[in-house]
Amino acid sequence: MPTDCISYSETNYFSKLILDYLEKKEELSPFYHRFPEIGNFEAQIKEKQKSFSSENRKVLVESLKKQYNGVEISDATLDHIEALSKDTTFTITTGHQLNLFTGPLYFLYKIISVINLTKILKKKHPEYDFVPIYWMATEDHDFAEINYFNLNGKKFQWNSTEKGAGIDAVGYLSTEGLKEVFELFSSEIGGGKDAEYLKFLFKNAYLKHSNLTEATRYLANELFKEYGLVIMGAQQPELKKLFIPFAENELLEQRSFKTTKENTEKLSNLGYNVQVNPREINLFYLNNGYRERIIKRDGRFYVHEKQIEWTKEEIIAELHEQPQHFSPNVMMRPLFQEVILPNLCYIGGGGELAYWLELKDYFEAENLPFPMLLLRNSALLQTEKQKEKRKKLDISNKELFLKQHELINRKVRKISNIDIDFSKQKEYLVNQFQEMYDLAEKTDKSFLGAVKAQEVKQLKGLDHLEKRLLKAQKRKLKDEVSRIAALQNQLFPNKSLQERQTNFSEVYAMYGQELLDTLFEHLNPLEQHFKILTFGTK
Repeated sequence: MPTDCISYSETNYFSKLILDYLEKKEELSPFYHRFPEIGNFEAQIKEKQKSFSSENRKVLVESLKKQYNGVEISDATLDHIEALSKDTTFTITTGHQLNLFTGPLYFLYKIISVINLTKILKKKHPEYDFVPIYWMATEDHDFAEINYFNLNGKKFQWNSTEKGAGIDAVGYLSTEGLKEVFELFSSEIGGGKDAEYLKFLFKNAYLKHSNLTEATRYLANELFKEYGLVIMGAQQPELKKLFIPFAENELLEQRSFKTTKENTEKLSNLGYNVQVNPREINLFYLNNGYRERIIKRDGRFYVHEKQIEWTKEEIIAELHEQPQHFSPNVMMRPLFQEVILPNLCYIGGGGELAYWLELKDYFEAENLPFPMLLLRNSALLQTEKQKEKRKKLDISNKELFLKQHELINRKVRKISNIDIDFSKQKEYLVNQFQEMYDLAEKTDKSFLGAVKAQEVKQLKGLDHLEKRLLKAQKRKLKDEVSRIAALQNQLFPNKSLQERQTNFSEVYAMYGQELLDTLFEHLNPLEQHFKILTFGTK
């Protein structure tokens, strides 16, 4: 399996915040606890071991067994669940929305990053056990982000009638209406052993399970059960009960807001885009499928757009009696995760790590260890044929990631038999005008403005001529331009990273289990490079 890589900075797809974090820039050190290097895990293990109680372990194991009731569980996964009762077992976690049929490819990359890190840690620390966790975002409410997937350039979309009936937490959505999507998918994916397996997966996940949580659990379990992946939802009352003291601090003291507001301002002052701005109360009220913000006003608590309100005493009583009705938002979910899991490291995408970096002071205020934050693996998958086309077009791996107009302009300039770069002419012109500026300074300074205007006009004229010549060459070299655009469009669908657009089924239909085997072999989460993986003809 040929494999190449480039740095994340060379892709032009990652934020300054994430690139600076990967480079361990000094100004970001206050925003994280330990950088995710193999040598730092032992200290993280010791710290988490001291803080995570045996009672929390017992509740976690019982809850997971309950969640897996009726699911065909592998020995590897069952062993991992049982191991969590021991104080020498820790988790590595990733979270993801309940995207239809996994959504984009990076769903796989996240989970494989987690599983591979547990293997690396077990080899380094054989006296401990490490469990890979996929945290399902069952209480997420953004249906528009999860109700579709892309296959062969086509969008397959599920239109749930329940979204119009007030079901906001997507995990509770009925899978009704997905038969039509399955039929369209079956027609598109075609025949063959691997295509039939994909149909089997889709049908059994979505047509034989009543809600999106159970459908997603089945799907992820089928794909990764032999690797011991543990799939969990966190909406269970017994898990929410562990979170009561922290939810109480949020309601009475607005602790997350007070501790993260300063960090968001610091990040902003350092020139970084803030991913999430905290609300005064970062809890939702979840009941009968709806999920709405809790608001405090004039000493009372209200549910946004609902006829529900409490006094301070009443809402605390509700929290203790019905903890499952309180749902953390994006600012509190990380804390909830670390309360109920013996977790060492969270693996996520750039956007996720960006909001985690706002939270360290909040964890300190709640006296909880802040986990390591590791950027998930990223990859571009190409065929041998596509790689050969790239070489014939003399496009480097780095150039592949340029914006299309930049890539085409660069290649046209390179393969043209005439010089389309007027930089020398512009430099000569600027030097000539410098002499005119000097002359005006010595004679009549009022002419400086006129000289400047003339310089701008002539430079614009050269720009215009350069663009016209480039456009003419593009027409002359239209075959090469067409091939360059076609190749990049194949590898960067919708002019975006492949991993954010393409569904795994598109690649699995061609390569089957080889897809997963290849990803497991080459995605090392501690190697911080963007991988380019080449699949042979099959």
